[in-house]
Amino acid sequence: MSKEAFEQAVTDSKELKSRPDNETLLALYSLYKQATEGDMPVDTPAPGMFDFVARAKYDAWKKLTSLSSSDAMSQYVALVEKLKK
Repeated sequence: MSKEAFEQAVTDSKELKSRPDNETLLALYSLYKQATEGDMPVDTPAPGMFDFVARAKYDAWKKLTSLSSSDAMSQYVALVEKLKK
């Protein structure tokens, strides 16, 4: 997956005709974080259980541990392409 295709998908994701549901938004967020930053740092503390949004983002990114940056980019691009239809 080329970095240019990923960057275009990031731009396209901000211009979708309709707002994706929360589950899809979490998938986009976690794939983006994994693609751009890699695995979550080990010393990152989990948000409190009452900070629902931060906790959902944390859990979604954590699930992608060990997914390569290029695989995360590919999945991100594929998801954005699906959402554009």
